[in-house]
Amino acid sequence: MPLYSQDQIHTIAAKIKDVRFGMFTTVDDDNVLTSRPLTSQQIDNEGNMWFFTSDEAPFTHHLEHHPDVNVSFSNPDDHLYLSVTGQAYLLKDRAKARELWNPLVRAWFPGGLDDPHLAMIRVRIQSAEYWDANASKMKQLVQLAKAAITGRAAVDMGKHTTICL
Repeated sequence: MPLYSQDQIHTIAAKIKDVRFGMFTTVDDDNVLTSRPLTSQQIDNEGNMWFFTSDEAPFTHHLEHHPDVNVSFSNPDDHLYLSVTGQAYLLKDRAKARELWNPLVRAWFPGGLDDPHLAMIRVRIQSAEYWDANASKMKQLVQLAKAAITGRAAVDMGKHTTICL
């Protein structure tokens, strides 16, 4: 089992803490990529990302044979874009569901923690990439205009970082 840097895990968690939804992308049995919005509930200290789902959701049936997933997050207002890859597992983990339960989840699971279709998805994070634009919108526009006029690539538009866990 790989050793995870707590700093790397905390960096990923901090980047997405204010982003409500991630686009959760899976591969179906025909090798077609499909995505849907899911709310990340937690990134734990072991590098797992947790989601609530229904075991009746069609995409969950693909995870057993195609566990490779991508979850992408964006917050354009903060110029943040983050992409996580990992292995996903569908679990009936009542203890974890109880730990992460909040009143908003009841909207999808009216039976609460006793809902027979309540399931958890655990994504074992393998890597993450993020793009942070550290410049203000005005500075970005100036840089883009300058690049268009000079024919040179825009500079100082932000940074791209890859984290491998």
